[in-house]
Amino acid sequence: MTETSLKERDAKLLAQLADGDMRASREIMRLYLDQAFRTAYRITADTGTAEDITQEAFLKLWKAAGKWEARARISTWLHPVIHNLAIDHLRKQKRLSGDEVPEQEDQSPNPFEAKAEAELQKSVRSGVTELPPRQRLAITLVHFDECSGSEAAGRMGITVEALESLLSRGRRKLKDLLSLDQLKLRGDGR
Repeated sequence: MTETSLKERDAKLLAQLADGDMRASREIMRLYLDQAFRTAYRITADTGTAEDITQEAFLKLWKAAGKWEARARISTWLHPVIHNLAIDHLRKQKRLSGDEVPEQEDQSPNPFEAKAEAELQKSVRSGVTELPPRQRLAITLVHFDECSGSEAAGRMGITVEALESLLSRGRRKLKDLLSLDQLKLRGDGR
């Protein structure tokens, strides 16, 4: 499907939802629930919180259904809503530092490699949380949500060139943060 036909499909589904069609509700959930939950979970690192944020985002979508115009896809609308809800939750919980992000389980048979990989993952996630919000969003969309450049730019409401600039600056800052973190681990830190 083309981007235009996807926008039109979403607008039609939301118009049906606004008219009380529960089949449209189920179809919207089928299309977007998993992606919305993954986004919330990547930011909060907590299943229950991610579920709550996803539910709140869909409630906001249901309320907006009657006013929907075919200028954007549902996913483009949902992503910043979920991002903002998650960031608000983390601020309330004072968890924006990233210190409480759990390490990801690694299936490597070598325990030393598994520990090194887990420490790297923790550093990367912690580093991503320290990026400015727009850089963090660009990195999350492209590298964690695996969006294409044009899809990520569309979700953020910016040009592909602006996205590339945000990605470039975010990667540089993340590299600097990870290098500084490695120096601290070796005891060479400032």
